[in-house]
Amino acid sequence: MTVREHFFARSLHRLGVALNEIQMQAVLQTEGPLLLLASPGSGKTTTLIMRIGYLIEEKGVNPSRIKAVTFSRASATDMKERYRLFFPQHPTVEFSTIHSFAYEVVRDLFRRTGMPYRIIEGDMKGENQAPGPDHLPLHKKMILRMLFHSIVGEQITDDQMDELTTYISFIKNRMVPRDQWSGVKVGVPGAEAVLREYEKYKESSHPERLIDYDDMLILANDALETDRELLRRYQGRYDYVLTDESQDTSRVQHAMIEKLVREHRNLCVVADDDQSIYSWRGADPSYLLNFKQTYPEAVIMRMEQNYRSSKEIVGSANQFIRRNKNRYVKNMFTDNASSEPPKIHVFARYIDQTRYLTEAIQNAELLGEVAILYRNHSSSIALINELDRAGIPFYMKDADNRFFSHWVVEDILNFMRMTFTDKRPDLLEKIHLKFNGYISKRQMAALKEIDNQESVFDNLLNHVPLQDYQVKALQMCQETFRQMKGMPPLHAIRVIRGRLGYEKALEKMCERLGFRKESLIGILNTLEEIAHSLETMEEFAGRLKYLESVLKSAKSRKGQDAVTLSTFHSAKGLEFDRVYMIDLIEGIIPSSEDRKDDSGGAPLMEEAARLFYVGMTRARTHLELLAYRERDGEKTEESIFVTEVRNILNPPKPISQAGKAGSGNEGRKGKKGSQGQAPMAIDPHAIRTLSELQMGETVKHSVFGHGEIVELSEESISIRFQRGVKKLSIRVCLEKGLLSNGAEDGS
Repeated sequence: MTVREHFFARSLHRLGVALNEIQMQAVLQTEGPLLLLASPGSGKTTTLIMRIGYLIEEKGVNPSRIKAVTFSRASATDMKERYRLFFPQHPTVEFSTIHSFAYEVVRDLFRRTGMPYRIIEGDMKGENQAPGPDHLPLHKKMILRMLFHSIVGEQITDDQMDELTTYISFIKNRMVPRDQWSGVKVGVPGAEAVLREYEKYKESSHPERLIDYDDMLILANDALETDRELLRRYQGRYDYVLTDESQDTSRVQHAMIEKLVREHRNLCVVADDDQSIYSWRGADPSYLLNFKQTYPEAVIMRMEQNYRSSKEIVGSANQFIRRNKNRYVKNMFTDNASSEPPKIHVFARYIDQTRYLTEAIQNAELLGEVAILYRNHSSSIALINELDRAGIPFYMKDADNRFFSHWVVEDILNFMRMTFTDKRPDLLEKIHLKFNGYISKRQMAALKEIDNQESVFDNLLNHVPLQDYQVKALQMCQETFRQMKGMPPLHAIRVIRGRLGYEKALEKMCERLGFRKESLIGILNTLEEIAHSLETMEEFAGRLKYLESVLKSAKSRKGQDAVTLSTFHSAKGLEFDRVYMIDLIEGIIPSSEDRKDDSGGAPLMEEAARLFYVGMTRARTHLELLAYRERDGEKTEESIFVTEVRNILNPPKPISQAGKAGSGNEGRKGKKGSQGQAPMAIDPHAIRTLSELQMGETVKHSVFGHGEIVELSEESISIRFQRGVKKLSIRVCLEKGLLSNGAEDGS
């Protein structure tokens, strides 16, 4: 028995782990660069751990000479635990995130240079509580908040803070030069100016060097580039480097790994370009597509067998992702049993989707095996409202409570408070610029000086100088607030949005400050859904507080028999028996932004498709795609991705020669100049995977006949036919089933 057979036999006997042929090849391909393209559910972590075990047990590699790097802390922990389970007898291997490796390099650099430093990101505890020169905690978000206010003159919102920090991370992770910062799209006003001041602040405002997590990556990469002694020390530490989830890795992170393996080049990169969904925070999938340019001698393998999902789910997901052009050709398949095909439901109204979900889930035997996936956190709020009413427990790994503290929610509550008493100038001050009373800041300041406990509207009309047009407007607003007293909350919200002019005020704010109108209107729509069936505004305010507490407690239900609610992004790496993908409409997935190109020129539509694909491949046996035609009086259209899946499940009838399906002319001979040709018959023995093609083999092309493969690459195949050599697209040949084994018909 060979060494290889001994190792795999021991693994099967001891662990019950049986690898397929391509997994075994990946384990055995230990020397030089390897790109392992792992389709969803293909057992990549098991293969990676077995590869480490093979290096130790059969190649005699010291575990301390192996470095395994992954993107997230959770993945690093999972790999470490899996390694201990598989090989408890071996010393530990270094499993870490790329950020922890960068921190180790930066710490060494600053220790050698004697540079004092302080990390200004993470929990607001310990040393980060120490005040800076502006008497603010030395924390990234506090500094950015201060700088934004000084430059823009406004308080930054939570949504703007998220977008600003994402913008900064994108620039750092993509290594965008300073003179090109202005070319990076961002919706936050003054973002570039804030970033420039932020960089100055970190370098000159404190005796210690202030660094955030993105700085650690930049500093570590620069140190490995310029400090030869430091680079040699880290290069000499490891003989083998493995990276997991590499489709999530940014340009600067790839650059660090390249330097680390420059001498021995023993690098195993495990990734799936079809699951690259983080370009907005700097991930760079083009690195994978250009892997051969960086490592010409690299071996590329494809783990295409899916062990997770049914034949129908795997088949439809595989055909769907092939719509993307910027990808490696892969054909995911499975030997799993058949189940039902994915289901598509397009409801008349949004509320019908929510009601359908609650009814369908109540019939599930194991709630812990059910997931509801959506693109945006905002989709979860109305959903948890209905699930809670139905008594269905749910778990949210990334519960986002910021909805309840959002300034739009607070505005609506302040409008409602004004219906109880209009004698509080402090309430009016919070909303006076957001309805059609046209009250200026100077008039508001004058009103606050009046302390007679009378109506703020009466005081404005009787004691504050007004323009003629303001008098009638204020009288109408005063009357509207009086009419709203005791009004049901749903009706009240609609009056606030319409008659009081709040929605128009939001539109103007979006134009002036760069807020996303769709997001703000979505919050108002969600508030209306929560208000539905409630009788009083007090009930509405109480319901919001209650739902906020429910959402907080949802994080604690991990591992319990509860439905999982998750964004598509956070669901990556998870799997469930039943998956419901919701809100699948144009404007959400894909969004209007997805139809534009990012600063790097990569089509965001392809990333949106990858996100959709990630959602589909979370399901084992049951997958449903949900959309609707109307929400809050607005017409909606089902996502183009849903339409594509529908066409996969039920292909459109072929167009006849007369140009019309089912016209009755199918049997007639086509006339010259007819609009179409009869569809080409597809060989049932067609070659569908790249691994079936080998140099020197004979194949049969459906048009050109038999030929010999004389050149083969990731993108093209050259075949010598009787009439000469033709260079063909690999992707087209495999997708259309144009090639078959030339020996099958006796040739």
